[in-house]
Amino acid sequence: MGAIITTQQREFFLPMAVNAAVRAGAAILDVYPDKANYQVDYKADQSPITLADRRAHDVIKSHLSQTRMPILSEEGREMQYFERKGWDLFWMVDPLDGTREFIKGNNEFTVNIALISDNRPVMGIIYVPYFHKLYFTEKGFGSYVREIAPDAECMLDYKEIYEGARELPLCKEPNSPLRVAISRSHNNEATFERIERFRELYPDAELVEQGSSYKFCLLAEGTIDYYPRTSNTYEWDTAAGEIILSEAGGVTKALPDMEKFAYNKESLLNPHFVCRGPAIKDVAI
Repeated sequence: MGAIITTQQREFFLPMAVNAAVRAGAAILDVYPDKANYQVDYKADQSPITLADRRAHDVIKSHLSQTRMPILSEEGREMQYFERKGWDLFWMVDPLDGTREFIKGNNEFTVNIALISDNRPVMGIIYVPYFHKLYFTEKGFGSYVREIAPDAECMLDYKEIYEGARELPLCKEPNSPLRVAISRSHNNEATFERIERFRELYPDAELVEQGSSYKFCLLAEGTIDYYPRTSNTYEWDTAAGEIILSEAGGVTKALPDMEKFAYNKESLLNPHFVCRGPAIKDVAI
């Protein structure tokens, strides 16, 4: 069994994660206008990393370290499985999800923070700094969105986080026609094969290109209905988004067997997956 999250812990952990995300968003936007200073490097898998990724990581690490819980971050040091396999409660972080979108300048990048218990997310925060949108959830309490401007000194308390927040989904009816999200940067032949199979059932479905974990947020809102992913993602790409979508009434299923996701696996690479928004429970995925 995993760690049991008490009310007192929830009211401590949620503000810590939200404030870390909003502060990281401010750090990212400090770098964003100065393209000449992005300091782009490439990791072993050829994914890019910028000064904004590093600064956001440092901000989040500094803030979440106050919780005295382990942090598994995309931009942290390489963490061996034997070091983390016994963790029953830890933070899963992507300080800047959508680095390619950041470099392209299309504003579709996010900060992802999830609290993982017993290898499943129990809290999720996605902050979209350019659009000033914060999505958040606690397992069993629904998902919410609110506006908040980037702030390097953000210090919201638990009650303040919920003030003015709207419960998801915002739209409870399917879009007409159905709207299918695809990545801006990571599509492949299998993606379009799956979309064609979907269009055999729903021929009017329209495609919407969207970067980063923001796709999960739009699914949870009801702005998007369906999202297939047949290229590589890692656990920090999906943990926060999966629980935000789930608590809004949608689902994420691993391909090909339509199983639930697991986290803190030996390999942090996700299986391919499909997501369904909350308004289309009867739609085949």
